Amino acid sequence: MKNEGETTERPDNTAFTQQRLPAWQPILSAGIIIPGFLLIGLAFIGIGVGLFLTSQTIQVLEWDYTGIAKDSPCFSCTIPNTPNCTCEITFALSELFKGPIFFYYGLSNYYQNFRRYGVSKDYNQLTGDTQYFKSPQNFCFPFDFDSKKNPIVPCGAIANSMFNDTFELYQIINGTKKQVPLDGKGISWWTDYNLKYRNPVPVDGSFPKAFDGTVKPINWPKPAYELDLTDQNNNGFLNQDFLVWMRRSALPDFRKLYRRITEGDYSGGLPAGNYSLTVHYNYPVMSFDGKKKVVFSNVSWMGGKNDFLGIAYLVVGSLCVVMSVVMLIVYAKFKFSDDDV
Repeated sequence: MKNEGETTERPDNTAFTQQRLPAWQPILSAGIIIPGFLLIGLAFIGIGVGLFLTSQTIQVLEWDYTGIAKDSPCFSCTIPNTPNCTCEITFALSELFKGPIFFYYGLSNYYQNFRRYGVSKDYNQLTGDTQYFKSPQNFCFPFDFDSKKNPIVPCGAIANSMFNDTFELYQIINGTKKQVPLDGKGISWWTDYNLKYRNPVPVDGSFPKAFDGTVKPINWPKPAYELDLTDQNNNGFLNQDFLVWMRRSALPDFRKLYRRITEGDYSGGLPAGNYSLTVHYNYPVMSFDGKKKVVFSNVSWMGGKNDFLGIAYLVVGSLCVVMSVVMLIVYAKFKFSDDDV
């Protein structure tokens, strides 16, 4: 019989509830720790050497075309009120630039991770829900309506600031230009193209009619349904360049994939020779001290060029080896003699 006031919620008197189950606790001895550190260190050093040497084989070409310097080929395009400005970057390759080649554009001092910038979009619009075309969400302010109170589609600061410089690459052969085909298919994330974004359903069989009663973003030269006049499937919210831009970068200095060089005579890469890159200079960056660049790069089994990863493995591996030696010396000095007694 229980005494008055005695708790009735006491756990059962079992090995499990009373924590009397048999247990095993490893005892870390010098014979385990020292060889363990040594083996881990050697493994990390081996991986680091492999990563670093592989990174060195990756070819990268990079040019700043902001046009700040007066001797820059794009300096004339930085002059205000210069419409449809183009500039040309020439370069020479002394050896084959192995393919497939990835063509990036890069921006510096550009904070896409700023919170108000990051939330400035309407997910309902971007999933093709036309009822939000006429009434954009407040997150898009001040890029939800134009000066005449017409709704903007797609609304928001991210879409409005979409990168719009374009590029054309030529190989110069005997004084004549041969255009290098640039492949823009499939450059966005699979999840963005297939799951996250959707185009509105065409009205009466016409895709542009789905945008009736709306206007394009203020800084766009063309509406969403005319982003690619050569491929009707590459328009609207599923345009590859738009999808790449809408995936924001975490750092202020970033690069985004523009095109790939994988077709025709250049499927194996860019042969040695002279080349010309024509830049249609449209995107302003001087107002916020930004910079623009273009990058050509190939890849390996580990991805793009990344010396830091190999160096990090080498440093950690070396520290593990050093620590194993230190622990061996300490153990030999203070432990061996006691065991022999």
